[in-house]
Amino acid sequence: MTSTNSLTFSLVTASGTGERRIDITEAVIAGWTGRDPEAMEKHIAELAEMGVERPATTPIFYRVGAARLTTADEIQAAGGESSGEVEFVLIQDRDALWVGVGSDHTDRKVETYSITVSKQMCDKPLAPVLWPFAEVAGHWDRLVLRSHAVDGPDRVLYQEGPVAGMLPPLDLIGRYTDGRTGLDDGTAMFCGTLAAEGGIRPAGRFEFELEDPVLGRRIAHGYDIRVLPVL
Repeated sequence: MTSTNSLTFSLVTASGTGERRIDITEAVIAGWTGRDPEAMEKHIAELAEMGVERPATTPIFYRVGAARLTTADEIQAAGGESSGEVEFVLIQDRDALWVGVGSDHTDRKVETYSITVSKQMCDKPLAPVLWPFAEVAGHWDRLVLRSHAVDGPDRVLYQEGPVAGMLPPLDLIGRYTDGRTGLDDGTAMFCGTLAAEGGIRPAGRFEFELEDPVLGRRIAHGYDIRVLPVL
């Protein structure tokens, strides 16, 4: 029996907004997806400083349980060494490709000995809003990713940059599917991130967004991290 995670999204389109419950059966985390080798090397070096080994290939596609995806405004994480990172997210549903934004929240301590295990350790927050990919495809590189780390009263810019820093969606899909032009129905794919301003670090709250300056709209979400004790 296929494990399914049913999440409710607002579908914001040029013709209006509707609500849909989408059944997600496959979750994929694409890593090291940068177009710019120099910027990608910076992120690899950033993780190497924490003891994370270089990837075997770039890009690389990690699988996590679909149940890890959530639109909640709080997650629980064991210990205080996990952190988020903003990514654009592709979701295939009913023969249509949708675009959203999420956080690949990851246990950084576990990441030093197994990236695959670290990806599975933490929930993956998603903003509960999606756009049709077809509506942004023509100006894709103009979209902007942004995140903020929040600790008490301090809210600081954590990441910011255009999605042009990552491989285009259809390129990533083709690499993951061995040349096919679409994802399987029910697949959600996180598609890569940006280097962190000031380095990767935990925070009590993480806020992230995807901005479309051409159509003048934005998808934003945030979540608190409740730290569970490690005994």
